[in-house]
Amino acid sequence: CRANWQVDPAVKFITGNIYYLFYHTDSLNEFQLEFSDSLVADSVLMQGVVLNFSHNNNILSIDLGQYLLGDQLDSLTVFYHGVPPETGFGSFAAEVHGPNNVPVLWTLSEPYGAKDWWPIKQDLNDKIDSIDIFVKAPLMYKVASNGMLINETIIGANKITYWKSRYPIASYLVAIAVSDYTIFTNQAQLSTGNLDVVNYVYAENLSEAQFGVGEMMDHLVYFDSLFVPYPFMNEKYGHVQFNWGGGMEHQTMSFVGGFSYELLAHELAHQWFGDHVTCGSWQDLWLNEGFATYASGLCYERFSPDLYWKIWKANQVDFITSSPDGSVFVTDTMDNPRLFDARLTYSKAAMLLHMLRWKIGDGNFYTAIRNYQNNPLLSHSYARNIDLKNELELESGQNLDEFFEDWYWGEGYPSYQLSYDQDNANLVSFTLSQSQSHPSVSFFEMPVPILFKNGNQDTTIVFNHTFSGQNFSAQLNFKVDSVIIDPNNWIVCNQNSVTKTDNFIQVNSAIKLFPNPANESLSVNFASLPIDLISVNVHSIDGRKIDVNYSVYSHENNTLIVDISAIDAGTYCIIIITEENIFSTKFVKHK
Repeated sequence: CRANWQVDPAVKFITGNIYYLFYHTDSLNEFQLEFSDSLVADSVLMQGVVLNFSHNNNILSIDLGQYLLGDQLDSLTVFYHGVPPETGFGSFAAEVHGPNNVPVLWTLSEPYGAKDWWPIKQDLNDKIDSIDIFVKAPLMYKVASNGMLINETIIGANKITYWKSRYPIASYLVAIAVSDYTIFTNQAQLSTGNLDVVNYVYAENLSEAQFGVGEMMDHLVYFDSLFVPYPFMNEKYGHVQFNWGGGMEHQTMSFVGGFSYELLAHELAHQWFGDHVTCGSWQDLWLNEGFATYASGLCYERFSPDLYWKIWKANQVDFITSSPDGSVFVTDTMDNPRLFDARLTYSKAAMLLHMLRWKIGDGNFYTAIRNYQNNPLLSHSYARNIDLKNELELESGQNLDEFFEDWYWGEGYPSYQLSYDQDNANLVSFTLSQSQSHPSVSFFEMPVPILFKNGNQDTTIVFNHTFSGQNFSAQLNFKVDSVIIDPNNWIVCNQNSVTKTDNFIQVNSAIKLFPNPANESLSVNFASLPIDLISVNVHSIDGRKIDVNYSVYSHENNTLIVDISAIDAGTYCIIIITEENIFSTKFVKHK
């Protein structure tokens, strides 16, 4: 693609022509582009021949005048002009900045705004494989855009700035900005070489920009090692300041309204997640925004693990759980507020990744992410939710159907209720229940970390929570005075509760086990056999529940027989639950 644009930031108007070199697999006699009805198509040429066209309902339909055979290259050029409309998040803006009200022009096309200022295909399945951008503007201004700056040519009172990119690019990531920018360049030493970081900023914000970009340089080196090498090494990375509250991850040149820590980290991460690998449907916008949001949190984990990382996680959970509903999956892709919902598309999506990392482990998680980035079908192309899920499952060996059903498709979050007691041998036994904030999910199955502590000692043990009301036990070597559910915010949950119960009968006087150690079966003798027996459970010392069969052997002798022939050798806890009490003690299984 070759774009020629003439603009003046003091005037909201554009004149341009777009040359498309395209390959088509099928024969065709019509070529269609999305193009705002607010703009005027002047003419269309193909190899010097003027073509007929129609322009309505924001579609430019070009009559090729013949059937072009399939499997070949062809080209055409569209000439146009006009005043771009006010739509989307900006599309095409002519404003001013600074105390002297200096004109500034900028574009922002996500999700559907590209057609507002140039004729284009806006689908999410076919990237432009390369683009040359020529912008003619008054001489006193500087032009920023994608790719590499090739040259600036002065023609009278104007200047033509030529930017070139040879990486595939989604149409909504093409952008230009024009103003009296101050330019400074940093250089990053990355795994595959040195990279220029070029910054076009307002003079009145130069010191702020230099400080913010200076911090971001560490993030660039970090992401380059954590994910895959920076995907656009042959060109650059950079920032353009514009009049907006947030930022936009235009490929190789993020547009930013300021230079805060999280904003610059977020837009930088988009170069991997959103630009290199782009969501293949706006339904899966979380693949762009969730990753970028989580990556900004990972910068806190890397550079401020004891302070801001903890605060960031807690803030995400509080924000997500401020409402009881909402799924990461976007049901209405024409609803911009829902597409860019900060709570769901950004925060909940980020914590979905955090929970995936928790569930499958750091090594599996980061390897799967690198595989996702390196996948030849996805690299510099498009991905859907299923593509990421497949990589995570392949690397971890886990089936993630239920996880995605609950956390991606489903709405809401869990609340945990834990009741516990500890016997005189320091065995903690507890029941973990769960309620859900939204009926779309019946149960969130997750590994749940539990912190047991007192004034001097603490330990955290992870329990695989598979149903509400599940019983667990843990053998400790200290007396517990408090229990905390998910102390490090691995799970999106809120309104959790912990209660201390006093319903344990002392082990030595309540039940006796024989033989102990045992091999095939274990006899459990009560002072009096309970008539309100609910269940008999065996747990490993790390809290893992093991299914066993049991039977009442003798009412006369008040004895239960528990079959332990199928369990491995080791130390276990047996928990016998009645309607009024819980009995527990340890036993050893022989080899």
